Amino acid sequence: MIRVARALLALLPLFAPASGQAAREAVLNQVKLPHNYYWRELYIPQLTTGPSAAAFMPGGEELIYSMAGSLWRQELRSDVAVELTDAYAYYDHQPDVAPDGGSVVFSRYDGRAFELWRLELASGHADALTSNGGVNVEPRLSPDGRQIAWVSTAGSGHFNLKIAEITSAGLANERYLVPPRESVIDRYYYSTHDHAINPSWTPDGARVYYIGNAEIPWGSGAFCSIAVADQKIECSTRHRVETSWAARPEVAPDGKRILFSNYHGGQWHQLWLTTTEDAAPLPLTYGEFDRRNARWSSDGKRIAYVSNEDGNTALFVQELAGGSRTAIRPQFRKRLRPTAMVTLAIVDGAGRPTPARVSILGSDARWHAPQDAWMHADEAYDRAQFPSETHYFHCASPCQVELPAGKATIRAQSGFRRLHVERTQEFAPGTMVEVPIRLEDNDLPADFGQFVSADLHVHMNYGGHYRNTPGRMHWQAAAEDLDVVHNLIVNKEERIPDVGYFRTDADPASGERVLLFHAQEYHTSFWGHLGLLHLSDHLLLPDYTAYRHTAFESPWPHNGVIADLAHAQGALVGYVHIADFPIDPPKEKSLSYQLPADVAHGKIDYLEVMGFSDHHITAGIWYRLLNLGFRLPAGAGTDAMANYASLRGPVGLVRVFLDTGGARTPAALHDALKSGKSFVSNSALLGLEIDGLKPGDSIPRVPGRFPLRVSMRSPVAMDHLELVQNGKVIRSFNLKGDRRRYDSTGTIELKETGWVVLRAWNDAAHPDVLDLYPYATTSPIYIDLTAVPPAPDDAAYFLAWMDRVVQAAEARGGWNHEGERTATLEYLSAAREKFRALAGTTGTK
Repeated sequence: MIRVARALLALLPLFAPASGQAAREAVLNQVKLPHNYYWRELYIPQLTTGPSAAAFMPGGEELIYSMAGSLWRQELRSDVAVELTDAYAYYDHQPDVAPDGGSVVFSRYDGRAFELWRLELASGHADALTSNGGVNVEPRLSPDGRQIAWVSTAGSGHFNLKIAEITSAGLANERYLVPPRESVIDRYYYSTHDHAINPSWTPDGARVYYIGNAEIPWGSGAFCSIAVADQKIECSTRHRVETSWAARPEVAPDGKRILFSNYHGGQWHQLWLTTTEDAAPLPLTYGEFDRRNARWSSDGKRIAYVSNEDGNTALFVQELAGGSRTAIRPQFRKRLRPTAMVTLAIVDGAGRPTPARVSILGSDARWHAPQDAWMHADEAYDRAQFPSETHYFHCASPCQVELPAGKATIRAQSGFRRLHVERTQEFAPGTMVEVPIRLEDNDLPADFGQFVSADLHVHMNYGGHYRNTPGRMHWQAAAEDLDVVHNLIVNKEERIPDVGYFRTDADPASGERVLLFHAQEYHTSFWGHLGLLHLSDHLLLPDYTAYRHTAFESPWPHNGVIADLAHAQGALVGYVHIADFPIDPPKEKSLSYQLPADVAHGKIDYLEVMGFSDHHITAGIWYRLLNLGFRLPAGAGTDAMANYASLRGPVGLVRVFLDTGGARTPAALHDALKSGKSFVSNSALLGLEIDGLKPGDSIPRVPGRFPLRVSMRSPVAMDHLELVQNGKVIRSFNLKGDRRRYDSTGTIELKETGWVVLRAWNDAAHPDVLDLYPYATTSPIYIDLTAVPPAPDDAAYFLAWMDRVVQAAEARGGWNHEGERTATLEYLSAAREKFRALAGTTGTK
């Protein structure tokens, strides 16, 4: 799921900018690295209801671990966990115990930054060790307790390894342990700035092992170590690992072995062992799930680690010899503050229990969830509105959550066809309270169509904290009132986590409520990404193209070839997550995005008009292509990484509503999408009818005045409802009252051939819509496409675009042979000539 680094179009005359977006800021925007949806989930600690990291106490019979935003202490033979920290609006992670067992250092998140803190276990007093406003994580104390190594972005925005003396007064002589540097090679995921992460001390305190990626183009990096005294660095040539930030090498107490996490040769992280002498590694554990964040006991006989084998995160202690293990499951929790037990009873408009998405902000300014729920977090938030990014969970009504006593705010929602509910309520200490929540219906009039909602772009597993399954995916979709999920199987670097789930029919976990299909996203860092839906035989492998500095460096096959291979299997082909920022093709440093070429050659069946992108800008691209006579239905896909704790989601955040006549078969879904009988949305439901015709249909004649009927239903207030013809607003509807319902009948005069859509949008973000801003649009109603009106400016734009794509392809190296390069340039040049002809013609297509 690589987002296009720059958007592909500036179309200010065609849309109004969402002026209120500035309030919604990315989480940890002080980090200056690309692809924040990767490193934030894969490296930064997240709020989970299950354990996330642990460290042994010196005797080896107790653990200190992080869970649900607090630090906890638990004996291995006990089922009682004692809460050690519970700070207002703070979340605590990654504990490391001092050698004498008297204190714990940890990383604390306040919604804006991660700082290092120290907790004195005897007194419970905690004090800050850093206050630099950066991201300070992975604190590790030296074996004598006098020094601390950690990773910090302070002052650079990049992950650098620091060291300091630690005294009773705090840190002293803070400095870089590994000096910051840049590599001369280009790196797609990690930028040119090197990182030094995952510190671990040798038992004598002389060296610190870490993962570094100096001059390494792909992967997390190599096992390196640095001498603390003279900063001499040694890096392994054998151990270059791609572990999605999760290697975390741990030197054993004997100073010889290194424990680390790796997915080499498989799809999931397991624990491996190598040595400080660079021995060939061998796996210590096995399984089709993740085991990560492992730590040694002080005697080297046990390891503690976090596993997602049951879906959520869980903590285990395993004997190194023999492999027997103990699950550290707290049956009883001794909390620092009084609580109330709250039961949420959520029903739909008919009074029937219904699953839903719920957010709860407690009196402690922290987010809460049931103890067994998957906690998820938004990718951005308004700092003036919330203390940290919105967290949510899916509730199978009824569900029970323990909340700190005091006032809490509860939000509940389920899809777009029901109104949302927000409730603030006081909860007394020691009470058990039921909170009834009714989600009232707010659907379109039935005669606009019999719609089935689908998310065309979901990744069931993508390297996240949790382990997802088709059954869990079904449940997530049901809570979001989503009818169809397309799990796009795709690589996460050198693995494809869901490759074993591929099948050509609906997954057996599907039911009457939700259909789950396993489709494909084809990755390339050069041409752009394709969605391949309803493949009838097999996945297209290797699933990626144009990966620099690898054996798959060649840009062949280009996306047109992939589209042909998919169409040979009867699949639908679409472009996904299209554009984030405006672009002027002649001024771009490089432009290789192949979209217009594949549209010109008739390879594309739909566009993700709404996706992991800016909807206005993407719609502007779509408008230009429609103006040139290309029939391109609107699709939508969230690009949700459904096993992430911190994601661009949830599943169904953006979706397409397909008028299948009520049918839920693959053929009906396929035909409705391909024919454009659809609208896409993250909020409003839209109904459009002109002269009795609906999106996907064609009006055979113009000019004329035609009957017009418009409806809108939305769970949130909408600012604008507009009819757009050929890229220009031809009518704005006056929304009044709560702006969540609108109905209108009348007439509309259409003077030009072309196309018409109905769209709704807001000027600013809305707290209930975890996206840039609320937006919705229908697919086009086409108007007499036998005589396409001239659009020379649009054709000239794509001609300029194709000039740059051809230029990028000519400059690109890595082709396996000249035949690949020649065929690709011929394909691109032919598309360029089509746009050249359109730029100079006023006739029919």
